Amino acid sequence: MKKDESDLRIMEEKERKELQDRYIRFDWAIKRLLRQKANFDVLDGFLTVMLGEEIKIVEILESEGNQESADDKFNRVDIKALNSKGEIIIVEIQNTREIHYLERILYGVAKAITEHISLGEGYQQVKKVYSISILYFDIGVGDDYIYHGQNNFTGVHTGDHLRINTRERNVLVSRLPADIFPEYILIRVNEFDKVARTPLDEWIEYLKDGTIRPDTTTPGLREAREKLKYYSMSPGERLVYDRHIDDIIIQNDAIDTSKWEGRMEGLAEGEAKGLAEGLAKGMRQVAVNMKRLGMDMESIINCTGLTEEEIASL
Repeated sequence: MKKDESDLRIMEEKERKELQDRYIRFDWAIKRLLRQKANFDVLDGFLTVMLGEEIKIVEILESEGNQESADDKFNRVDIKALNSKGEIIIVEIQNTREIHYLERILYGVAKAITEHISLGEGYQQVKKVYSISILYFDIGVGDDYIYHGQNNFTGVHTGDHLRINTRERNVLVSRLPADIFPEYILIRVNEFDKVARTPLDEWIEYLKDGTIRPDTTTPGLREAREKLKYYSMSPGERLVYDRHIDDIIIQNDAIDTSKWEGRMEGLAEGEAKGLAEGLAKGMRQVAVNMKRLGMDMESIINCTGLTEEEIASL
């Protein structure tokens, strides 16, 4: 009897420790917990590691993208921050699954620029924008798990990079377009399969499976160990969070299954037409599943690429 009681206590302690060591997903935290100024140090660390220089957040900007509803899985978070040179930058972070994702990134950056310049201000007030996309889905073919892109104008014949003269404080300054134009970082979370050896790797590891090492010294993650514990949420908050995770799992499973069915149907018919028809059929089934889950029309359109009329007819 005593052995049974001892085993039960051991199991309960193990379960409690697992809950204590379980951390909230970053996409959930960034929309809800990390908007509080007391938790900015987590985001400071994340951006410092991602951008390779010390970043300090000034504020979370209010825009139509910064919504906090429980069904909001397709929006972005805009952040006003200072870089290591004391320059103001705008950082846009997205956690989105959409058919036309590259177009969505471009649209989001354009919104970030235009929403945060006051009417009548000169173009010199336009801030540098960094777009960081955390992708939990397959966006294409590539061997790396993180990609970086920026704008440069390259000579067609000479291969040199054009420098642009701008006036700052009545002084002419020569700058590369990349100093002004947006920069894009794509994090392909599911492609990470390495042993985490660098601060960047540790962040990707956390984004993928919620793992944070007990002895981590990585900026942001050491703070996240204390502030993003699953067990620290109230029972009501955990319930809402668990439903959010369940919705993501169901949605991803439905989309992945539909893609597989589409590929199989296309291969069986042996024609590109069959593949297209199979994928279209799969997307219609995804729309049906999402409607059954009570998801809003805009989210269904973004996920499936179907029109509102097509969805309404299902």
